[in-house]
Amino acid sequence: MIELLKTFSWQELRHHPWRNAAAVAAVMLGVALALSVSLINQSALQEFAQAVRSVNGQADLEVRAATAHFDEDIYSLVANDAQVRTASPVLESRVLVPRDSTERPMSLRIVGVDALLIVRVAPGLAPLPGADAPRLAMFDPYTVFLNPSAWRELGLSPTAGTSLTVHAGAGTHRLQVSGSVGASGAALAVMDIGAAQDLLGQSGKLSRIDLQLQPGLDPVAVASRLRADPRWPAGLMVQPPADAAGSVSNLSRAYRVNLTVLALVALFTGAFLVFSVLALSVRKRAQQFALLGVLGLPARDRLRLVLTESLMLGLVGSLLGIVLGTALAWLALRWLGGDLGGGYFKGVAPRLQWSTGAAAGYGFLGVLAAIVGAWVPAASAARLAPAPTLKGVGLPARGHDHPWLALGLLLASVLLALAPALWGMALAAYLAIALLLIGGISALPSWIALLYDRLAPLLGHRLLPMLAIERARRVRGGAAVAISGVVASLSLAVALTVMVASFRNSVQDWLDVVLPADLYLRLGAGFEGPGFSSDLVDAVRALPGVRQVAAARSQSLNLVSGRPAVALLARPLTEPARALALVGPLQTPPPGAVAIYVSEPMSALYGLQVGASYEALADVLTPADGAASTTRPHFVVAGIWRDYARQFGAIAIDLDDYVRLTDDHKVNDLALSLAPGADTTALQNTLRVLVERTQGPMQLEMASAGELRATSLRIFDRSFAVTYWLQVVAIAIGLFGVAANFSAQVLARRKEFGLLVHLGLTQRQILTLVALEGLAWTAIGALAGLLLGLGVSVILVHVVNPQSFHWSMDLLLPWPQLLALCAATVLAGTATAWLGARAAARHDVVLAVKEDW
Repeated sequence: MIELLKTFSWQELRHHPWRNAAAVAAVMLGVALALSVSLINQSALQEFAQAVRSVNGQADLEVRAATAHFDEDIYSLVANDAQVRTASPVLESRVLVPRDSTERPMSLRIVGVDALLIVRVAPGLAPLPGADAPRLAMFDPYTVFLNPSAWRELGLSPTAGTSLTVHAGAGTHRLQVSGSVGASGAALAVMDIGAAQDLLGQSGKLSRIDLQLQPGLDPVAVASRLRADPRWPAGLMVQPPADAAGSVSNLSRAYRVNLTVLALVALFTGAFLVFSVLALSVRKRAQQFALLGVLGLPARDRLRLVLTESLMLGLVGSLLGIVLGTALAWLALRWLGGDLGGGYFKGVAPRLQWSTGAAAGYGFLGVLAAIVGAWVPAASAARLAPAPTLKGVGLPARGHDHPWLALGLLLASVLLALAPALWGMALAAYLAIALLLIGGISALPSWIALLYDRLAPLLGHRLLPMLAIERARRVRGGAAVAISGVVASLSLAVALTVMVASFRNSVQDWLDVVLPADLYLRLGAGFEGPGFSSDLVDAVRALPGVRQVAAARSQSLNLVSGRPAVALLARPLTEPARALALVGPLQTPPPGAVAIYVSEPMSALYGLQVGASYEALADVLTPADGAASTTRPHFVVAGIWRDYARQFGAIAIDLDDYVRLTDDHKVNDLALSLAPGADTTALQNTLRVLVERTQGPMQLEMASAGELRATSLRIFDRSFAVTYWLQVVAIAIGLFGVAANFSAQVLARRKEFGLLVHLGLTQRQILTLVALEGLAWTAIGALAGLLLGLGVSVILVHVVNPQSFHWSMDLLLPWPQLLALCAATVLAGTATAWLGARAAARHDVVLAVKEDW
């Protein structure tokens, strides 16, 4: 019996390849996109974790300041501790490597280490002298060792006599390259820690100390004992090293899940398309199933027959999807890297890491989608009454309406949308979207009856529109089946259009708030120089065309172990409502408290609300010279602001408060307001010359507000470009299903059309009738897709994005785009119905009437 079912299924697929091609393509595309996203992210995570391990090593504890550097006097305290086996000091910073005059200088990470100790803690940073280098080259001043990425990016070859020029501190230095290090990841250079302190102008400073303890000791207990030592400086942390790879994996999980769900849109559409294709196939082959029933094939085997066909569709689509997905992942990693627009894996150039488990999992999802889509048609084939069906009355013409089922699904969707996030992911919201779409599509017959029962009397005097409307009313179950794929794809396209438009509009509004000046000058990311001196700031204020200069200080703070650093922004905040994109209320802190303003991600990740105290900053914001403060500051959250630039959180504080608490007058950001008519380009050139003359070569980032706005929006559009392509592909697959459906219907209705020809209709009128039916069906599909899409967009904007990324946005309905999308779908659906009917109507429909004579 199994062989018989396989034979029947295979023959059906062979004889109707085009009708099944849309279902196979949908399954293939869904599996391919989901698998490629999984492979890309998995490869990036593995490469990132390997790079972190090779640089950070295997320490039990690390001593680190909340800010960049701390005094090295603490080293003797931890190195001489009886419970510490190895204490490895590290100094990290960045220098500039000048390149061709037409290119910007390269920012190179410098890591200063103790060569005798680093091999025990982080062997990946151990210097390996070249063949022609002295054995003790590591201890030579101004000698560096490059990792593979640095060799490649600098365009150097590992030969004797290689050197490079760097700008560090206030001078230019020539460094001798004497070998390499094995650390993977972003480009870096390793040198002796004493030489690094001299080179960087950080004499007596360290970035961290990696500690290896005596065997059998508890790192947490040792850390607590060290912090309790009266000699331990305030603001210095000792803790187990943060698992940077695990932290980034956790923080990027929501982003990766969202990408995967987005990639599975085509697979979701494919399930409805399989449903549409097989429902039509069952309806067309009803008498064949009835004959098999009369010959002794039980209802259970008729069910298995249809499910076997869907299994074959799913297997073919999944196998093709695995091949295509692997190819897409390889191409993306080769050309685009592993970042995928999320900003989580910068500096990582991963190679494809094949995963049999991921391929098998997404292949199984493809097969499952095909089987789920085929279940209702298979059950319909099993319920056929053989004898009546042989007479042509076995299948109900109207189908069954299920308004209460649809209402229940919609109500469950609303309840799930109100549920909180699970494990940092909007899993309940995704399920709510699925139930909303399934409930809305199951209500299609009721929607058709509600609309066309009222429209039919208005078209009673026009023959062809009346016939088209009457057919939609009488066979609304079949109409719902035919357009279910279009409704699913269009609703998701509408939802993505609304979400992207809302996000883009919110980003534009946010940029208008955070970019009030005309020109911005800042030190490059990761460049730890002396900052802009007060003399330089005064000189900038005196330049012709400069009306006002606002100085600011930004830095990274390590506040909590196991989490990435957050950004601290010290800037003038006399009017926080104008300087920050505030969301929610603004609260005046109590007397004596210091007001801070946290970003939305900071509020969500650290549980901070308006009015809450945040004492973790009290150990961080201390005088720059390490002197103890007379009073411990009390920080209160005065407001929450919208920040789309820093996913790990940011804290804003008034610059005067920051200087008063830390005695740190260094600034690294300048916002220049220009006089009307000022030449921005000439002023930028003047600023570069002024900075180099005053403070020496520095890594500068300079741009006008318009350039920053245009660049930000260009990055945004590039990041979301895949959504537009996905919308087009999903709708195209749905329309392909409509074309296949109408083509098969024309063949199945040859007798009906032959009778109409005998009654006086021309072939042109027959094709017009089919086109009007396509118009009637896709019009209700477009309306349903628009309404369902708007519902899905509300969940995406107000639930999925806040739960996944801790960003809020304002809902924007781009009606011109939405109406154009619906109109294009209706026109395309009408055209595909007409083309499908035209291809199928080439047979002589007049002679078909004689088949019953």
